[in-house]
Amino acid sequence: MKHYWNRLKQLPVYQNKWWKISLAVLLLCMFFFFITLSNVSTETYNIERFSEAKETIRSPLSIEDKKETARERREAIKAVEDRYEISTEITQERVGYVNELFEAIDKLEEEQSAESSSEEDTSAVSVKEKAQNLQQIISPELSETFEQEELIELLNASPEKRTLSKELLTTSIYEVMNDGVTSETVENAVNEVNEKLQYSSLDEQMKEVLYILSEFAVVENSFYDAEKTVEAQKHASNNVEPVMIRAGEIIVTEGQTITNEIYEQLKLVGLLSEDRNVYPLIGLSLLILLIGGTITYEMHIHSKKRGIDVRKIASIILISVLMVSLMKVASVFTDSVNQLFFLVPAAMGAMLLKILLDERLALAMSILYSILASLIFNADIPGSLNMEAGIYILFSQLAGIIFLTSLKDRIAILKAGIGITLVHILTVLLFLFLSFEKYAMADVLNFSGYGIVSAFLSSVLTIGLLPFFETGLGILSDTKLLTLSNPNHPLLRKILIEAPGTYHHSVMVANLSETACEAAGANGLLARVGSYYHDLGKTEQPHYFIENQIGIKNPHDMLQPKQSAEIILHHPYSGARLLRKHKLPKEIVDIAEQHHGTSLLQYFYYKAKEQNKQVKETDYRYPGPLPQTKEAAIVCICDSVEAAVRSLKEPTNEKIEEIVTSIIHHKLMDGQLNDAPLTFKELEKIRRAICETLNGIFHSRIQYPTDQEVKEAN
Repeated sequence: MKHYWNRLKQLPVYQNKWWKISLAVLLLCMFFFFITLSNVSTETYNIERFSEAKETIRSPLSIEDKKETARERREAIKAVEDRYEISTEITQERVGYVNELFEAIDKLEEEQSAESSSEEDTSAVSVKEKAQNLQQIISPELSETFEQEELIELLNASPEKRTLSKELLTTSIYEVMNDGVTSETVENAVNEVNEKLQYSSLDEQMKEVLYILSEFAVVENSFYDAEKTVEAQKHASNNVEPVMIRAGEIIVTEGQTITNEIYEQLKLVGLLSEDRNVYPLIGLSLLILLIGGTITYEMHIHSKKRGIDVRKIASIILISVLMVSLMKVASVFTDSVNQLFFLVPAAMGAMLLKILLDERLALAMSILYSILASLIFNADIPGSLNMEAGIYILFSQLAGIIFLTSLKDRIAILKAGIGITLVHILTVLLFLFLSFEKYAMADVLNFSGYGIVSAFLSSVLTIGLLPFFETGLGILSDTKLLTLSNPNHPLLRKILIEAPGTYHHSVMVANLSETACEAAGANGLLARVGSYYHDLGKTEQPHYFIENQIGIKNPHDMLQPKQSAEIILHHPYSGARLLRKHKLPKEIVDIAEQHHGTSLLQYFYYKAKEQNKQVKETDYRYPGPLPQTKEAAIVCICDSVEAAVRSLKEPTNEKIEEIVTSIIHHKLMDGQLNDAPLTFKELEKIRRAICETLNGIFHSRIQYPTDQEVKEAN
């Protein structure tokens, strides 16, 4: 069985990071797709026209009823009246004829008054002559319209009567023709003018003349305008709102007859068996594709910073499955009255991811879980998203990430739960106050209670599930590191008892490493705990290491350089073997194995070279590997720095800075930091942090005089 397992580990999926990530994301995306499928897929019905509906059917989506929209637009276009262009020139022209006639009469009257010499004998002749003269001076159109007797009637009328007739007629003509007179409405317009004349105070003879004049003056002045008509029809069509069938809208109620119109609506929204709508499935696939791409990218970023393995990938999958499953279960029992998404312990997933992996990945996954929540809680209405659920779950997870600041013990998770509770209550109140509906105090207390329960469940589940991930998957968390840092741990006691000098050295390296890691943005707690165990291998032969040679002769003086080198070079790998035997986390084992990289044992190498010029340098170098993480690289630097500074008889600030700078430079030139993800800027921060810590440890002390010096002074 072990043979097959080893062969399985040689497959590309285990050897290549992208294979691991891709396979994990594929499985996760398939799970997301199938668990949210019911939220976008529509149930179909086998229904015939004019049958009776067996149940109430609602529209699963919002869609435009284009046929009904087109029908309403046709009706709107039909209702548009033809547009006409009214000619004001014709109106002015026709009124001008009327004014011309009355002005001509007034002019003749003035001339006749000046020339007249007899009133009785010549009056009749004069009126006829006036009528003849009038016919000659007025426009042909007027002269052809009026007979001489009609003109005589106008000439016989008093000036006041003519003035009244003129004003009444021109006003009526203006009113009628300004409204527009078409060829079909000329007769009606003339009748309208005549009606106004009929009810005037003029005598019947005068009215008859004015009737003739109005019939002459009122003509067609409004002509069909095709361009304006088309424009009006377009405007009316554009003003028609699209006829929409809204998601959740009842199309047919139970017992109602399926009319042709209802049948077409059912067909339109894809509820008939032969017309299944595949577009929501395509949309869901695109959403899952985007989510999968984001998860892949975030896993890649995490792997560059802290590495990624099957354990971490498994934790992401398990947490994601747990989170989405809890939301799906809650959505089954959620309705318009019971908003059970307030009860989902969403912060649990964010806190677990932050503790087990890192904050950035927890933040990214929180956003993705919130998007999925808005889809899962959409009441199975395709095309809709429940933004309240998405926002609430997002704020819940953000609160878990923000308030879980320093995980020194399990109590920190419960403290974070208090902050999550506050955020839950504020978010619930936010939704209530933004709503147009008026909520009773009972609703406020009910939903706030949901939020409190959710925060409590998040904290309890996080505490309960954390040991499973730490032990079952072997993931290293801060709580696990704190447990390993306990001085009563068997391996630490082994170092303390068997190699006390090494133990003291390890504690010093731990202090330096933690400070340097925090300055460079690495995991200080991991570096501290790794430092405690990094020299565990020295316990196999402790007296061969200088820090443990107290009161004894150096055993290396009795060995050949090659033998001494073999003992020294072996200790990182002996320590790693012991750590693996006691099942300590891989990160701790890696620090122990990598903390010397491939550096050279200079003392024994040059000593051997004095005896044999042909000695190989590779025989006096650690086999490696080089430090692969920031923490391992920093422990590597601090291990050398602590040993070098400890050897100084009078460690001043200048000497400390000089030796720290020299060691970092040497390790860079020797290629010991080539595989570590450290920048030059971070190395400078590390250098300053180490110097500040060492200066604090080896600060200048007052040299008190001895008793003998005091006696001599007196």
